[in-house]
Amino acid sequence: MATSTVAGAKREGTPATSHPLTRLLRYVLPYWWPFLASVMLMAMVGLLDAGRVLLIRPIFDRVLNPGSQEKTIQLFKLPGTERFLNLQQLVPSHFHNPWTVVAFALVAATVLKGIFDYIGTYLVNYAGFGMITDLRDDLYNAILRSSSAFFVKHTTGTLLSTIVNDIEKVQFAMSSVLAEFLQQFFTLIFTAAVVVLVGGKLAWVLLLFLPVILYSSRKIGRQVRTTTRGGQDKLAEIQNILHETITGNRIVKAFGMEKWEVERFRVAARRLFRANLRQVAAFAISSPLMDILGAVAIALLLLLGRDQINRHGFTEGAFFTFIIAVFKLYDPVRKFAMFNNNFQQAVGASSEIFRFMDMEDEVREKPGAKRMGKFARAIRFANVSFSYENAEDSPVVLHDINLEVKAGEVLAVVGSSGAGKSTLVHLIPRFFDVSGGSILIDDNDVRDVTLESLRSQIGIVTQETVLFNDTVRNNIAYGQPHVSQKKVEEAARAARAHEFISGLPEGYNTMIGVAGAIGTAKSDDWAYGVCDCAPAFDGAARGSHRGARNGHHQRHWRA
Repeated sequence: MATSTVAGAKREGTPATSHPLTRLLRYVLPYWWPFLASVMLMAMVGLLDAGRVLLIRPIFDRVLNPGSQEKTIQLFKLPGTERFLNLQQLVPSHFHNPWTVVAFALVAATVLKGIFDYIGTYLVNYAGFGMITDLRDDLYNAILRSSSAFFVKHTTGTLLSTIVNDIEKVQFAMSSVLAEFLQQFFTLIFTAAVVVLVGGKLAWVLLLFLPVILYSSRKIGRQVRTTTRGGQDKLAEIQNILHETITGNRIVKAFGMEKWEVERFRVAARRLFRANLRQVAAFAISSPLMDILGAVAIALLLLLGRDQINRHGFTEGAFFTFIIAVFKLYDPVRKFAMFNNNFQQAVGASSEIFRFMDMEDEVREKPGAKRMGKFARAIRFANVSFSYENAEDSPVVLHDINLEVKAGEVLAVVGSSGAGKSTLVHLIPRFFDVSGGSILIDDNDVRDVTLESLRSQIGIVTQETVLFNDTVRNNIAYGQPHVSQKKVEEAARAARAHEFISGLPEGYNTMIGVAGAIGTAKSDDWAYGVCDCAPAFDGAARGSHRGARNGHHQRHWRA
């Protein structure tokens, strides 16, 4: 897979003012050669498709008219001359019989068209899937590297909708739709050339409908883009409810809220239903509108062309070639409205993708940030204040906190739920930045050191149990992939989990499975084992501690 030239666009300063389609096309640049090759091959597909239409003339004028005095098999008159392009010039010289010449040309054109179509479709999908993979990687990278404040402001459902649904719409447009668009585009170009070459001035009647078609497509496309964004927002709401109720199903059951949540889901589903209908209404109008415009154009051509065809002395072959070519134009024109709708959906979806990628992190490394040495002396809070919003009227969670924890000490912070215990600790690894004051580790302001050197020395046991779908060993050594097996087992023994793990089917190599299929009874112990490798760690205290019995919770903090 090629490395995207715009990887990490969020942090590399990609202009946020660029049109989403322009930014999408930048992702195609690493795949320019398969894309360019597919364009050339699709051009050949369109040329050969139009060439098969030209074979209609010799079929009627020569093959089905053996009494014809013509010695050549004429396709069309060369522009600006009185000469004709003869089919014999395009086939091997040993073919002389009109039947044989036309049959060979028809089979050869069809076989070559099929080969070029297959290779071209494969290459354009290769480029499309490649650029989508890079875009998905960059989006995930941008979201995962965002500060904790980002995840406070955006729900899981919204993020999942963008990563999955918005990416899927862009992928569909830039792979399958793009492949068919290229084929139909060149078919339209070369078939229109056939209409002009065979029909002469009569063909220019088609230009009368071009402004109407372009205006209609643009109007419908804008509506499709708007309704697509609305539908994605409603789908994100559905996904958010699913995430909350599935992960929190025990809470729902404990409080008897099943009916309430079902009703909440039903209301959200109805909103999505109405949003989808609005999208369908905008999307579906394009095809019948193009049908009507195409039928009117063909009828007008037949009406105006009747006398002109007779006056110019068109042969039967030329007449049927002209009519069939005009009818063949109808399909690409009709599909172009659908292509426009698909591309507008992709533009609408990509706008949301790039919105996330362009967001500035609230927690950023300073230019020239230094690496922090190994923790040795103390962690100090100096007049620390914090609020989750930067606005002046936002509530202050922490106010003028001053404390110091020396190396080797254990500090328990006791307080009621929501008092700010977790927030206090989350400021140390810079999940959030302080609103006032400073946090110093060995007299180094945490804002002046690199995030990697800071966080590598801090271990945290979260209040929520988090197990990844990986082996027991990799869960224990999470964040330290190169740690030895001996260290992993020492951490497990310190957490009194070694015997339990050894009894699993594959020991430390047992896959936990989605959501921790082994169970969560030992997950906290594993987490403590992981954190034991860090110089400083924070962990939620167990419910059996005295503070919990007194109606308070406490957090253990060892420096």
